[in-house]
Amino acid sequence: MALEMSMEQLKTYMGSSPKPEDFDVYWDRGLHELEKQGTTYELVPADFQTELAECFHLYFTGVGGARIHCKMARPRIHKTNSQGPAIAMFHGYSCDSGDWLEKAAYAAHGYTVLALDCRGQGGLSEDNLNIKGTTIRGHIIRGLSDPNPDNLYYRNVFLDTVQTVRILMTMDQVDSQRIGVYGQSQGGALAVACAALEPRVKAVVPVHPFLSDYKRAWESNITTSAYEELVYFFRSFDPNHLHEDEIFNRLGYIDIQNLADGIRAKVLWITGLSDGICPPSTQFATYNKITSQKDTLLYHEYGHEYLPNLSDKVFQFFAEI
Repeated sequence: MALEMSMEQLKTYMGSSPKPEDFDVYWDRGLHELEKQGTTYELVPADFQTELAECFHLYFTGVGGARIHCKMARPRIHKTNSQGPAIAMFHGYSCDSGDWLEKAAYAAHGYTVLALDCRGQGGLSEDNLNIKGTTIRGHIIRGLSDPNPDNLYYRNVFLDTVQTVRILMTMDQVDSQRIGVYGQSQGGALAVACAALEPRVKAVVPVHPFLSDYKRAWESNITTSAYEELVYFFRSFDPNHLHEDEIFNRLGYIDIQNLADGIRAKVLWITGLSDGICPPSTQFATYNKITSQKDTLLYHEYGHEYLPNLSDKVFQFFAEI
């Protein structure tokens, strides 16, 4: 598959989607609301257990009062007054937090892991967001027609990721200075948003992240990609594109490229250069705005799919936290 942009272009591309003028105020307001939620949580032992890892269902109350679920795994043997690293994991679009084994493997090596279920997707977290307007289908456009931009679906999910990390920071067995975040596709976007909104995060691994540079994505592969719901929205509610600028400006609140400069963590960015779901240009629009220590791992003949040796490379990166 030919590159949609040359490598030289990708390295300098800064995105084509707008950033709302009140973007910083918008997220300051969200973080202020999040502070009221605190870091209280409930643990329920899971059926899955190992000799080296304790596994739990963890529940907390997110913004708007939604009950949010995470899978938690932690080392079974704790040394007195000893604290170790932690990782927050985020899943792909419409999926859930996944099997226990990956979390238990990290716990067996001294990590505490929290894997978030996104609201209203394939896991156990609630989505109690009341909005005006339609969604047709898909979460990008959930709240897009609502007069209040605070009712965008991903605003709450981004804040859930921050609350997840802050809960990790309160745990006795966790060194709050050694927390990483990780995810693929939607999860990669959430890892970026989390590290930007909670700059105490020390390491972040986004793998072919979603939710970046919406206008470029819409122009690139609108009928087959994960962004196809934008097409449905225009076809049903703005077929003449009279409100195109307004729509893309509203999406700018939940565009991870607009958050990227808030990241202070060390970044390993992983991209398949043949990605036809989240085009590489949309990913580089965010990557190029990150000012902290960063590096890319490029899979030249791979798209939005399984990437060989990925889990090993991610583990080795987090071992340096």
